[in-house]
Amino acid sequence: MSDRLKSTNNISNEEVIDDLTKDLEFSLRTEGQDDCPVNPSHSLSDFEPPRDLPAENLTAHQYSDNETELDKKYEASDKDESDDDSIDEVSLKDAEMDLTDDQKAERQIIAEQLKVAGNEAFKVGEYERSIEKYTEALKVCPLQFSQQRSVLYCNRSAAKMKMEKYKVAIKDCSKAIELDDKYLKAYYRRAQSYEATEKLDECLADYKKILELDPSHKEASSAVVRLPPLIEERNEKLKTEMLGKLKDLGNMILKPFGLSTENFKLEQDPESKGYKINFKQ
Repeated sequence: MSDRLKSTNNISNEEVIDDLTKDLEFSLRTEGQDDCPVNPSHSLSDFEPPRDLPAENLTAHQYSDNETELDKKYEASDKDESDDDSIDEVSLKDAEMDLTDDQKAERQIIAEQLKVAGNEAFKVGEYERSIEKYTEALKVCPLQFSQQRSVLYCNRSAAKMKMEKYKVAIKDCSKAIELDDKYLKAYYRRAQSYEATEKLDECLADYKKILELDPSHKEASSAVVRLPPLIEERNEKLKTEMLGKLKDLGNMILKPFGLSTENFKLEQDPESKGYKINFKQ
């Protein structure tokens, strides 16, 4: 798996499959260059699998350019939603060790004032400023006040959602839930953010959790009916795309032998439900 996916949380099934397929394609092309058992005169372009364009129109240079553009797309997406306001709780814990109870209580009051300022900024549409105030509050509020910190994370996620920064909003909601596992509003906002980023399975799981906490929640009740068909449709599309990629790889391997995947037919045995492959010229 590439370094980009290893360092990325909440990656989709589509991204994983595309990444694994790309690695397999690369290894096959490398093996083809080092030792071609059929015909050493074959060029690298003979082994290029088709992607978005037909094989005859897609050169190795174009293929490389497409991959570069895809990497740039993910890098830009990660940059747009960089988590610059993360909270170093280890440092906070160390800093609080020498604080008295009165000092901690004073910091709690300051954090509450900063939260109010963040709420006011949110109301007038100053979302960046509201995020700044919630972040300041999180850096001040003592760790022992978990309920207050949970609210701050959840409020900050709402501002990020308004700015369509759904990936980092998910992180804030998850942190709010970590501090309060019955925080319905945090589950709801995370479900909305999951759906906005096409994480439908995670979205459905959160809506189901919401119904456990509040069986009368209308949006959650509607979502648990609406989402399963969408998930099934997506999975079918994903399966079709995956089979298409595997077929392309098969054709790439079989081409030097004058064969293609069309020479092989997969049939299911009606009794054993197993599959067998039949060869045809």
